[in-house]
Amino acid sequence: MSNPKKVVIVGAGVISASHARAITAHQEAKLVAICDIEQEKAEKLAYEFKVEKTYTDYEEMFAQEAIDIVSVCVPSGLHAEVTIAAAQHGIHVLCEKPLDITSEKMSKMIDACKANNVKLGAVYQRRTLDAAIKTRKAIQEGKLGKLVLGDAYLKYYRSPEYYQSAGWRGTWEIDGGGALMNQGIHGIDLIQWMVGEVESVFAYTAPLVRHIEVEDTAVIAVKYKHGAFGVIQGTTSVYPGQETRFELHGEKGSIIFGDSGFKQWAFIDRDEEIPQVSHTEGGSHDPKAISNRGHAIFVNDMIQAIKEDREPLVSGEEARKAVDLLLAIYESARTGKEVQLNAMNQFN
Repeated sequence: MSNPKKVVIVGAGVISASHARAITAHQEAKLVAICDIEQEKAEKLAYEFKVEKTYTDYEEMFAQEAIDIVSVCVPSGLHAEVTIAAAQHGIHVLCEKPLDITSEKMSKMIDACKANNVKLGAVYQRRTLDAAIKTRKAIQEGKLGKLVLGDAYLKYYRSPEYYQSAGWRGTWEIDGGGALMNQGIHGIDLIQWMVGEVESVFAYTAPLVRHIEVEDTAVIAVKYKHGAFGVIQGTTSVYPGQETRFELHGEKGSIIFGDSGFKQWAFIDRDEEIPQVSHTEGGSHDPKAISNRGHAIFVNDMIQAIKEDREPLVSGEEARKAVDLLLAIYESARTGKEVQLNAMNQFN
């Protein structure tokens, strides 16, 4: 391994292990330090992955270590501040979803990375699923004809203990939302990536079961810019968590798939067998059950993006689209009105 990219992780919570596994398995990367405000957490992750150095202050780590890439795994509402600090030290950033939780903070982190000539990539690992890639290609090739419906069913289970496990969970200030912002954002990103940009939304959201500030249940009516309609259902309040499912319908066919693969692949003017897919994502019932394959792809992509001087697989500008859509959903739920999405209409 010659001149591997030196990588650090900021935030040693649940998702950090996925980053650590992906980094330590990559031949062109070396995990050199872990940072968390709780030293015990940093040391536990460092011990598991044989990392020599730990920090409780990321500014100190950025100043003292020679770092190429930082994996940002802190709570959602802290992503911008870590990213901006990293950019100012010339460090490339691979940020966990969501990019951040307000339009203003996302703009600042994107601008900081541009100003300091560093890459900013975000982890939306569902975009790497075989079923999603094949579905998007089929839509772009016109196999469904004119799209009619694009639906996402994102029914997770997260226990009361999950929300009690960290003070930031289930808060507007740091989590930025609930079932949609934390769990459902993967599906929200994916549906608009496959189907197309959203024109407007009308939403109901509420904490129906969990004692939290933010929503544990949501239903959204969606109108896409090309004219199709859709429904997004997101929750963390149903037991057991259901397989995440996407349903795409057009005048010439239908595609339905979930975590375990395709359920339907049918077209009016052609006879095709249902494609076989090689992997699933999981995690609807247990956050620790999420596949590590997606993180490995994103770590590799960031390394190659730096070497090739190109945009990462999901750039900052691309990553913010799901959050901007979510902010419009929350605005609709708050006001009880349909909310239009456009470049001049973003909500904090």
